[in-house]
Amino acid sequence: MSTVASEPLLHLCSRKPSFHSHKPIPLRPFFLPTCSSNLNDASVIFHQPRRTLSPVHAVSLADTPTLHPLQCPQTITHTFEIDRTQTAVGKIFVRLDHGKDLKDWELTVRCSLPGKWILHWGVTHVDDVGREWDQPPLDMIPPGSVPIKDYAIETPLKKSALSAEGDTLPEIRIDLKAKFGISAIHFVLKDEETGDWYKNKSRDFVVSLVDYIRADSDTSIIEPKRGFDFWPGNLGQISKIFSKSKADENESSESRVPERESNQPDGFYEEVYVTKKVLISNSVTVSTKKCFESGAVKDILYVETDLPGDVVLHWGVCRNDTKRWEVPRSPYPPGTVPFKERALRTPLWPSPDGKGSSAQITLEEEFSGFVFVLKQNKDTWFKYLGNDFYVPLSSPIKLLNSSSKDDLSEGVQIEKPSQENSFFAFTDTVAYEMRNLVSDNSSDKNQKKKSKKVQQSIFEEIERLAAEAYNIFRSSIPSFSKPTTAKPEATNVEPETTIVVPEASVESEALSLEPKICSGTGTGHEILCQGFNWESNVSGRWYMKLKEIASELASIGFTVVWLPPPTESVSPEGYMPKDLYNLNSRYGNIDELKDLVKRFHEVGIKVLGDAVLNHRCAHYQNKNGVWNIFGGCLDWDDRAVVSDDPHFQGRGNTSSGDSFHAAPNIDHSQEFVRKDLKEWLCWLRKEIGYDGWRLDFVRGFWGGYVKDYIEASEPYFAVGEYWDSLSYRNDETDYNQDAHRQRIVDWINATKGTSGAFDVTTKGILHAALEKCEYWRLSDENGNPPGVIGWWPSRAVTFIENHDTGSTQGHWRFPSGKEMIGYAYILTHPGTPSIFYDHIFSRYKTEIASLISLRRRNGIHCRSTVQISKAERDVYAAIIDEKVAMKIGPGHFEPPSGSLKWSLAIEGKHYEIWEAS
Repeated sequence: MSTVASEPLLHLCSRKPSFHSHKPIPLRPFFLPTCSSNLNDASVIFHQPRRTLSPVHAVSLADTPTLHPLQCPQTITHTFEIDRTQTAVGKIFVRLDHGKDLKDWELTVRCSLPGKWILHWGVTHVDDVGREWDQPPLDMIPPGSVPIKDYAIETPLKKSALSAEGDTLPEIRIDLKAKFGISAIHFVLKDEETGDWYKNKSRDFVVSLVDYIRADSDTSIIEPKRGFDFWPGNLGQISKIFSKSKADENESSESRVPERESNQPDGFYEEVYVTKKVLISNSVTVSTKKCFESGAVKDILYVETDLPGDVVLHWGVCRNDTKRWEVPRSPYPPGTVPFKERALRTPLWPSPDGKGSSAQITLEEEFSGFVFVLKQNKDTWFKYLGNDFYVPLSSPIKLLNSSSKDDLSEGVQIEKPSQENSFFAFTDTVAYEMRNLVSDNSSDKNQKKKSKKVQQSIFEEIERLAAEAYNIFRSSIPSFSKPTTAKPEATNVEPETTIVVPEASVESEALSLEPKICSGTGTGHEILCQGFNWESNVSGRWYMKLKEIASELASIGFTVVWLPPPTESVSPEGYMPKDLYNLNSRYGNIDELKDLVKRFHEVGIKVLGDAVLNHRCAHYQNKNGVWNIFGGCLDWDDRAVVSDDPHFQGRGNTSSGDSFHAAPNIDHSQEFVRKDLKEWLCWLRKEIGYDGWRLDFVRGFWGGYVKDYIEASEPYFAVGEYWDSLSYRNDETDYNQDAHRQRIVDWINATKGTSGAFDVTTKGILHAALEKCEYWRLSDENGNPPGVIGWWPSRAVTFIENHDTGSTQGHWRFPSGKEMIGYAYILTHPGTPSIFYDHIFSRYKTEIASLISLRRRNGIHCRSTVQISKAERDVYAAIIDEKVAMKIGPGHFEPPSGSLKWSLAIEGKHYEIWEAS
């Protein structure tokens, strides 16, 4: 077990919009001067994508369109969330008191700092010579404890103690009975909110109970306080060690070393100072409004923040997308002073209630954006990803050509949607964004005619917004009587096989006038987090842990999380399911799962359930002693088992795929099996709230059955695990892996494109390229990416590691030390990237968050275009959507100079990424 030092939690979130239940952020009413316009009321808050910042600048943005009842007509409010940290100092208390029987004792551990504290502990018995850390006797284990293998116990501290201020403190009490002969208790404290372990300078805390441990122990002993001496009976002198945590090693204060006495003990007590970085969430809002005054259109801005202390707004305006600062004409808010003729500094005035501060700014309507940074208490600056906050000043209605207030009434009117109808609230927002795109393309009379590529990108964005609106509309419709499927488009024909790639068919359905059942392919902008590893079941509290870090995952930028299998299982990891309707698993119970899903939805993250449909473990044996009879809610007999697996003597039809020999393979050709599985998936969607599926071992059954299951359960997103071996020759990975990706594409096509698949081909080729510095492998014979993303990117879920390949299994581990090179590739390329839990909460977290932020900032999605610039021995480089240039490998590359100006955005070991300006 390693010790992790506490670090500031400066992570900013990037939430996917949730259009079903909008909870407005509590803001004070913002009343702007009345406009001379007869437009209907409509107020829309845009929470922009949260980004990950450097430790110096902790600012974040949210991304949830919602209606706000407190805002004026046609007011648009941009909310930027600011995460900052402060150091909290507290104490850990350890007390030893007599139990009910004077021969017994009670140990109390308490902490005064906020957090979700876990006591990770074990004991040493008197006769355990040379051994540490044993599980205590059952009578000593408090309720709610979870065993850790065979040597320790984890017990959550519960809020039951009262501090001097009257607050409840988390504590745990452990009964120490003399009959068990316990010689010492060993423990460390873990804060589940941060994942930090609090140890004694890389060693365990030890409450030592006998003399002989003192001399030969690897730990130093602190003698008991005045008034303590010997235990009754044959237990020796009480002694104890306790010192500061890892987080407090560098503090000047030290634990006291009490004097030693020889009187009989009445108890034992010690306090230790500890420190913890506490995350504080604040926000700044900028509300903008177009008003027609004195024959001119003006922008009125109201800036408000709940940051404590003195806050100064350092601000300017800009005229185009370059966001170059300039100083507008006066008048300015009171107290404003110029700064080097390039910016203005305005002190924010404290609010009457003493909570936060604000300022109001009026601008002539000639600027495209408002730029600013914040300065708190003269020494702390808040920025956005090292850059400035930016608020666009474009109007939801075309006002630039208006010369009188009468002209305003002829604009498009936005009706105020009912909060009870989330679809129409969202489509109004989509319509607004579409009008912005068109207005941006034509509003400036002096602007030169835009290129066809720019126009095409605008209309692609309109098409995407329309598809998102339709997906939301479809989710509110119970069923359709006439599902149809567009004819697939065939491309990439090989001599032996044909790749069916219906890339445009799904999108055309979304724009069709007649509602059709869409596939579970999301919007194309998803970023997936695998929310567990192979050992996540060990604690028995995984759902509770994820619930605590849900907001952090959102702050990093994830829009979808994949949860482990929820069902009762023969194996603790969940991949040997038994009773499908029993959702009490090693990860937690059904109520904890529901709470977890609800929490993810609150922070704007969709949730995928891990559905194991290929096989199921039986409850009973048949007359031959073979386990193939099922119980529980789905009490199938051996007709549900395929007949060609000799291990389980099934009476069904032959399998439509490969066998998984560890458990009975289910015969999906049986109508009763398909009916039951469809009902189960629909039940999970309704009862638990899953938004989609990760489908396990889909190589074991025909993709056409998957199509039936997806059409029945209508998931937002689905991905199948179609996993088989790449092509090798003389232990070398073949350059041409077309046959491998062909098999994955064939399975996707069997689902009629209703499900994506993990891009195992891309992972394998990255292995070969990075292990031997052979980056030429990252371009196929046609100059395209060589994985599934080169043929069918909108159905490819890219990844470099998962619970099977990484974690403690390590079946196909990514080249060590080169993980960030792999993430630099998949997070800049098309497809839907999936990030492994172990990498998120590791030293890679900041780099991964920066890459996610760049992907979202530049709108890279599953269908983005890739222009490969180099694929040589020591370097691979590509330009994506003419917005991002990237290179991986030790070789040299710089993006070409020309019409696009490139600036280096992210740099790491053997990878660099540029953004176009």
